[in-house]
Amino acid sequence: MRRPLTVLLTALAPVSWGTTYAVTTEFLPPDRPLFTGLLRALPAGLLLLALTRVLPRGVWWWKALALGALNIGAFFPLLFVSAYRLPGGTAAVVGSVGPLFVVGLSVPLLGQRPAVRHLVTGAVAAVGVSLVVLKGAGALDPLGVLAAVASTASMAAGTVLTKRWGRPAGVGPLALAGWQLTAGGLLIAPVALLAEGAPPAFDGRALVGVLYLALANTAVAYWLWFRGIGRLGATQAGFLGPLSPLTAAVVGWAALGQALTPLQTAGMALAFGATLAGQAGAGRPRLFSSAERNARTESMDLTVPAPRR
Repeated sequence: MRRPLTVLLTALAPVSWGTTYAVTTEFLPPDRPLFTGLLRALPAGLLLLALTRVLPRGVWWWKALALGALNIGAFFPLLFVSAYRLPGGTAAVVGSVGPLFVVGLSVPLLGQRPAVRHLVTGAVAAVGVSLVVLKGAGALDPLGVLAAVASTASMAAGTVLTKRWGRPAGVGPLALAGWQLTAGGLLIAPVALLAEGAPPAFDGRALVGVLYLALANTAVAYWLWFRGIGRLGATQAGFLGPLSPLTAAVVGWAALGQALTPLQTAGMALAFGATLAGQAGAGRPRLFSSAERNARTESMDLTVPAPRR
């Protein structure tokens, strides 16, 4: 019973991230995507650092910086750039292929064979998400497409490396989340200030939105996400990613009055079914043989501690 509970708790992270668009558009000042990303990351990271009072040591200074750059510092700005430059839900469709990126990166970094079942399931999830979020054709901005692909690849690489590197002895997922959020927020800060100028004025409504994004949507969600990666594995956690755009569609229908067509409903069922299939099949990865694994890891850092379970 512990594994289904872990899956459920980990799934709360992408479900929470699916509410980001609605909260941002309804509560926060418009046209400040980088500053919104900064407010999501840095306050949450500093709060977790204050709660855990644990700092990285040794090689974990650069590992925390690398993971923070991939999962937060690069992911947030690229995600917002793609969302502003692409029509409709195109960015969400690109993001929904994240499980395929995770499966592919797990080959060189984790020594896991890509199962055909995982590839098919990831493709089906992407098709289901596309039926939900794409509402019409439009000209695709090349920079927006590039940003969407890069953001998806960045998050996938961070997910796989989080599993590969695990955590230092005595360090929990709460501290690991704090390191990455703080590092990512510090990377976003100068870019946001240069590109968007001084912070905007906030009223009470905007303050509520910022508190939600920083606490529930980021601090708690990323803690659950990194905890889940350590216990479930990168592939199984990655297959929960499509829950984010699906949640965004449900929130838009329930809270913002956005109608769902029968085709969108069918797409939701398809993507959700693929997500469940990914959980059923991703828990027992196919590993390379000892000879294959040794050949692949001769040039890799073998001093990395094994993930704690």
